[in-house]
Amino acid sequence: MKALLVSGLSTIATGTGAMLALHTWTGLDPMHTVISSYAFYPGGWLLPTSLTLFAVGGALTAEGLRRAGASGGVVMLVVAWAVSMFLIGAFPTDRPGVPLSLSGGIHRYAAFAAFLAMPAAGMLWARTRPRYARAVRVLSSIALGALLMVVIPYVVRMCGIPLADDEVPAGLTQRVVVVSELGVLALAGLSMLRPASRRAAQRSQGGVSPILA
Repeated sequence: MKALLVSGLSTIATGTGAMLALHTWTGLDPMHTVISSYAFYPGGWLLPTSLTLFAVGGALTAEGLRRAGASGGVVMLVVAWAVSMFLIGAFPTDRPGVPLSLSGGIHRYAAFAAFLAMPAAGMLWARTRPRYARAVRVLSSIALGALLMVVIPYVVRMCGIPLADDEVPAGLTQRVVVVSELGVLALAGLSMLRPASRRAAQRSQGGVSPILA
């Protein structure tokens, strides 16, 4: 179980490094440029690489959480997040100004599913696990609030109201969602890596560690 969690969190950290390298390489404006657009610039291969690492890390972490005794709902939501991350990387978005394609549609709705799944997992996890619960709730709330800000421009455009990309900080809100969700996943995984001394103390007191339950 511990090996799975460590491997999962390490893989996610590697994916984060790849994402940061992509941002440094392209030098684009993170305030208004959405992450998906980075695929069309030099070093764009780092985007699907990073997303695939997130997917693998999420799957490993989900299995580690399952073995550690996390609820089935939390595990399934983390798996859904991991699958969505894989789809986001496998199906790139469309270039600006191009009509929505099948690949672009899969990319868009997989991103929405991922952005919704992790905060839901965090809120559910915080109800049953006291360790880092407050921080997880805060990060999950931030992710949901930022997700609302991500969705609003799409709704406005669907209503026929013109809205230019430079009029909304779409890049910023999207990054807030991603960072907060990675934080939720990291804290959920770390919460299960309890020091051996605490587990030993619980056993000596006649209690059963949730990790061993």
